[in-house]
Amino acid sequence: MRAILLGSRELAPGTRHFDFEVEGPSVLKFLPGQFISLRHRFDGNEVTRAYSLASPPDGNRFALCLNLVPHGHFSSYLFGLEPGAAIEMAEPLGFFTLRDPRRDAVFIATGTGIAPFRSMLLHHLAGETQKITLLFGCRYPQSLLYRDELEELTRSHAKFTLIETVTRPDAEWQGRTGRVQGHLDDALGGRGDVDVYICGLKEMVDDTRALLKQRGFDRKRIIYEKYD
Repeated sequence: MRAILLGSRELAPGTRHFDFEVEGPSVLKFLPGQFISLRHRFDGNEVTRAYSLASPPDGNRFALCLNLVPHGHFSSYLFGLEPGAAIEMAEPLGFFTLRDPRRDAVFIATGTGIAPFRSMLLHHLAGETQKITLLFGCRYPQSLLYRDELEELTRSHAKFTLIETVTRPDAEWQGRTGRVQGHLDDALGGRGDVDVYICGLKEMVDDTRALLKQRGFDRKRIIYEKYD
């Protein structure tokens, strides 16, 4: 399959939101939380990169949330694409999806780890079938991706709670500070009967899993996806 770039916009310095449309099929079937793989040739060598879908199912359209990686061939190529450009893609895959939409859940994300959770939230909150708490952390306040959108979701969905934290606050920041691990108990609210989904860099994911196990969480209730 091929994806056609419809447009992109800056979310934070070095991070962009990309909107694509699949060429041919009228519907791109996937579950919120899954990923797609993009392919391109660099100097005759085919390179494949997997990216979490950052949007809910929407006909043949999908969105990605990507960082510009220093000296990264693939991200530099994507950041340089103009609307109308095409790129090869594979069908969506992955198991980082809601196990049971009826169970309350806690989402924990850092950086672009927010992407699969945005897909899940925009899809599942419409049903109001569960309570969802999102604990989202970044280095800087301006790096809290989709912040306006997420805060609007808290106003329009009574069962959604957003907890934001930054590790390098500026003088204007009045919210929480520190790593997401330090706010885990607030996100859990004293409960051990929720499903916990974690997405972000390997160190954060491993640390959070260890903390959850210390609190007696069943490993089957800890669902995670990590990247370097």
